[in-house]
Amino acid sequence: MKKYLLIESRDPFESRDVQHCYDLAAALARDGEVTLLLVQNGVLPARRSCASPRLTELANAGVLVLAEDFSLRERGIRADRLAPGVEPAALDVVVEHMAEGCKVLWH
Repeated sequence: MKKYLLIESRDPFESRDVQHCYDLAAALARDGEVTLLLVQNGVLPARRSCASPRLTELANAGVLVLAEDFSLRERGIRADRLAPGVEPAALDVVVEHMAEGCKVLWH
């Protein structure tokens, strides 16, 4: 099975092309195992907001949606405020996925 790690560092409130990354994650999930890691300002829609339903949809479609815990802390987002389907994770997840041979795309 193909494995992919997509890393999203942009905030969908400031950059419209974030939706393309989400669309790519959904498309790849139909053919493989996909993890979407939100880092830096990419964690902003991970908190319950008008932008978070898209992340919940991705999780329901089989995408593992993770929000990097340092980025969450830096932006004052507590784990109990995350949208359904979004889990906090350490940045180590990148190294772990790379060691497993995942294809990685950083946006």
